[in-house]
Amino acid sequence: MPRSFLKSALASFVIVSLIGVVQGQEATPVAELKVKEGFKVELLYSVPKEEQGSWVSMCYDNRGRLITSDQYGTLYRMNPPKPGETLSQGDIEKIDLDIGEAQGLLFAFDSLYVVVNGKVNQGRGLYRLKDTNGDDQFDQVKLLRKFADAGGEHGPHAVLLGPDGASLYVVIGDQTPVTDLNASRVPQVWDEDQLLPRPYGKGFMKNTKAPGGWIAKTDPDGENWELIATGFRNQYDAAFDRNGELFTYDADMEWDMNTPWYRPTRINHVTSGAEFGWRNGGGKWPAYYPDSLPAVLDIGPGSPTGVGFGFGAKFPKKYQDAFYACDWSYGKLYAVHLKPRGASYTAEFEEFITGRPLPLTDILIHPNDGAMYFTVGGRRVQSGLYRVTYVGDEKQGENLGLPASKLADVRKSLEAFHGKKEPQALARAWPFLGDPDRFLRFAARIAVESQPVVTWQKRVLTEKDPAAAINGAIALARHGDPSLQVKLLARLHQIDWKALSEKRRVDLVRAYSLVFIRMGAPDDKIRQGTTARLDAFLPANSPELNSELLQLLVYLQAPNAAAKGIALLKAAPSQEEQMAYAKSLRHLKTGWVRPLREDFFKWFTLAAGYKGGASFGLFVANMKKDALANLPEEEKVALKALIAAKPDSKTPQFTFEARSFVKAWKVSDFDDVINVGLESGRSFSNGRQMFGAGTCFACHRFKQEGGAIGPDLTSAGGKFSPRDLLESIIEPSKVISDQYGATVFTKKDGSSIVGRIMNLNGDKIQVNVNMIDPSDTVSIDRKDLQGQKESEVSMMPPGLTYSLSKDDVLDLLAYLLSQGNPDDPMFK
Repeated sequence: MPRSFLKSALASFVIVSLIGVVQGQEATPVAELKVKEGFKVELLYSVPKEEQGSWVSMCYDNRGRLITSDQYGTLYRMNPPKPGETLSQGDIEKIDLDIGEAQGLLFAFDSLYVVVNGKVNQGRGLYRLKDTNGDDQFDQVKLLRKFADAGGEHGPHAVLLGPDGASLYVVIGDQTPVTDLNASRVPQVWDEDQLLPRPYGKGFMKNTKAPGGWIAKTDPDGENWELIATGFRNQYDAAFDRNGELFTYDADMEWDMNTPWYRPTRINHVTSGAEFGWRNGGGKWPAYYPDSLPAVLDIGPGSPTGVGFGFGAKFPKKYQDAFYACDWSYGKLYAVHLKPRGASYTAEFEEFITGRPLPLTDILIHPNDGAMYFTVGGRRVQSGLYRVTYVGDEKQGENLGLPASKLADVRKSLEAFHGKKEPQALARAWPFLGDPDRFLRFAARIAVESQPVVTWQKRVLTEKDPAAAINGAIALARHGDPSLQVKLLARLHQIDWKALSEKRRVDLVRAYSLVFIRMGAPDDKIRQGTTARLDAFLPANSPELNSELLQLLVYLQAPNAAAKGIALLKAAPSQEEQMAYAKSLRHLKTGWVRPLREDFFKWFTLAAGYKGGASFGLFVANMKKDALANLPEEEKVALKALIAAKPDSKTPQFTFEARSFVKAWKVSDFDDVINVGLESGRSFSNGRQMFGAGTCFACHRFKQEGGAIGPDLTSAGGKFSPRDLLESIIEPSKVISDQYGATVFTKKDGSSIVGRIMNLNGDKIQVNVNMIDPSDTVSIDRKDLQGQKESEVSMMPPGLTYSLSKDDVLDLLAYLLSQGNPDDPMFK
């Protein structure tokens, strides 16, 4: 598969001297950064690590001075230098108070607000600093709200000024429990909502339960707290656009890579009452669950830090409107370009500034000079302060922003009822429970759930519209008395399956699941009736619906679940889809016969050779333990050799039968069919199968499925020609993307290591050396480095199509070009 999205010209080799960086004398030099054309970057200050630490947060005060915080130390402030000038250590003023370790800073209401994520002063919390005597020195530190001292970096982070100019918003990661609340726009009935027990790998944060990371609103005195949104992993920062819409950049769990529950770092539109479905272990909700909201944009693996919008910058309009997101581990500052779509947004992103390393921590637009400032640092790595200005020829924007959509106004009118008991709420919200727009459906359901359940439970049971009935059932499952279970299931049984779209069918199955999760396990009559209702619909037409249906039928211990589930397992082209089925099948106790059990444990042998994040092997091993626990003793004896078997190859095999060599394909082999051969007659299902057979899913995501080390290929078909895509599949090193290229690290002893920077800690650089295996990393000490350069060779290995026939390659190409649309004319 393509190792990269193509760029217009080959990157030149750049030999990089790391002497200054290695010795800790300076942050990454500007000459080593790749900067968007027309923009200029200045390195203003390299922070002396021993004296001033490593800076992770930043704001400006009422006099235009920058204020920063060392992750493990105190606060500093400084005046930005004039254009062309830099700062010296004497220009940096230490704020001499018992405060620091801040991951959030904001100057507002004649105060400096500090979010401490450490042990300084009274520990983790929101603090307010004041200058009480007008001598331009903070002399008062007041703790406004103490947060639970849960430890770790996934705690309290940013603080930002609300769009009303009279409130504060505080951003908290998933290790800190929700504080005491005065109000909540999120219904306070959150739970894990797992139909079957989830698998675990290393068990990181195993005891951290719902609702995960959260964002709350408070007043300038920090007295009244209102919960706004939940379900994040570790969103470090957030920012409002000009319309008062809130966005954040949430973290992935890199140990989950190449599992079906892996969620890439992603841009979230944080609407009122939002739930984004983070749960620990293998329990993360799929993005399609109707009781959660999806991301606006998936970015990929990384470590999200500071974010901000570009308004106020002296930039062209496109970059004034952009949402900027910092990735600490990969050293990338993304410019995210949002476009209104329905009641929310869609987005595309580009790399604005990148460096290796460039551990970005925070970003802001300064109102005085219209420049962008960003910091690098964190975890005691070399820190620095940079400035970005526009020096190109394009006209400066007028800072007018993007217009809000009419549906966004409708959504906000529904959100006005969140967390409030209002007589008119049901009449206003109910018509939108079945709306085609997902964000409107969600906003309407939260408005309904905010009202006393006795005022709307009968309406759910008599609702005629299928989509509204499904969302009403989700609401009633979350709030209703368990005695309503039989009536609620009866209403779901009445919904015409054939009249529903594939997405609404997924919603319906989730509604069934929530009825059992929230209202209790069914008795035999209910179990048999629900099984009879749903069994005929498996298999379905999409992996998502197959996964949800199989999970529900396994929960019901349906007699046919074993045969149907194993058939799905054997046909699935990706390890993620296979794991989704195995995740459920491991809990099945009925319907097994010897051949089905043999196939199931044969899959565990294959899966033991699959690659993924640091927890991947343990996820597979623990799932196998669960399956063995449900295996009768006589079957353990009969299958002893198969249970003990090991994978034969170091290269993952994603099919039950190994594939044979066909031909060492060249691009010229397809000259006669590259266009006419794609006009019609191609097979969508075989194209998807070949995406797996060619090990593409191991590294690339497509339609929210697959690995994340390589680029997401979902939109590739809309950007590149058939020949360009074919060339990047067959000749991956011909053109290598800056975004996904490898680096050659040359050590002082003459040895070299080739890979991509994955993480940093002090002087240690963690480098991935095998894109098929995200956990295959090597640690390099920067003091041992002589230099680094861009690699001429792609990390994507050649020859991945050699086991495919010519028609297989064309079907694969058509699958990519269709962007996952089975109704594309190529498949007619």
